Amino acid sequence: MDFTYDPENIFAKILRGEIPNDTVYENDHALAFRDINPQAPVHVLVIPKGPYVSLDHFAAEAAPEEQLGFMAAVAEVCRGEAVANGFRALSNTRRDGVQEVPHFHLHIIGGRPLGRMLSPA
Repeated sequence: MDFTYDPENIFAKILRGEIPNDTVYENDHALAFRDINPQAPVHVLVIPKGPYVSLDHFAAEAAPEEQLGFMAAVAEVCRGEAVANGFRALSNTRRDGVQEVPHFHLHIIGGRPLGRMLSPA
């Protein structure tokens, strides 16, 4: 598996402060911010601060404290946003998963009924 990280991707630029964002939560290992093209009333992206391309890359190579910090950020986003009735956590990965930014990110989507996740092919 090729986990070559592109340090010029938009999320890397956001982490460096080169591009502004609407921060929801931040800790030592993760940043959470509102999606610029929300698909529901709540649509927050949670990204690790480390250079990880995808969920499997993060799971395989991130240090335990990075993984804990990331999951703590997810918990804080869910606690602070209007998702008490439920939410979807989604990570698109590589071409077939329609990943648009080559930096691992988790979409927290909710605030309304979301319907089925996938339609039959």
